[in-house]
Amino acid sequence: MSKKEYRFAYEEFDSADELNAADAALLKRAQEATADAYAPYSHFRVGAAARLSNGAIVTGTNQENASFPAGICAERTLLSAAASLFPGVGVDELAVSYFNEHGPSDRPISPCGICRQSLQEIEQRTGRPVRLVLGGQKGKVYIIPAAGQLLPLAFTSDELK
Repeated sequence: MSKKEYRFAYEEFDSADELNAADAALLKRAQEATADAYAPYSHFRVGAAARLSNGAIVTGTNQENASFPAGICAERTLLSAAASLFPGVGVDELAVSYFNEHGPSDRPISPCGICRQSLQEIEQRTGRPVRLVLGGQKGKVYIIPAAGQLLPLAFTSDELK
């Protein structure tokens, strides 16, 4: 038997004001996208914005459904739109923000499990890390160098071969 340990490092900023201009602009796009979310059931609006390797910016929002919780997260909406609009183009950075209609939106949130799986698969498919910028409408911001770090021991397409 051997014991294994998994760790990863990320950057924490006190606010978006400390970010470089490109990261701050991408996070602002994600914050603005929350206004377009369709979240009449949870009242938790999530917006995502990505900079693709061709320089294009794509956004996505969470889309809920009356048969709640059936819906789609902002990150997966964005990944689907990006793949449809720009087939084969990698995602360099992805910012995620939210607006909670019933409480503060003042700290970073992290992608859910299925979004982590989807992000990990994009990284595997394109052979490129997806850098994450995570923040609320204000407050701390986290930068994670590769989305796959959020899903250790991931189930991948390699297992299906």
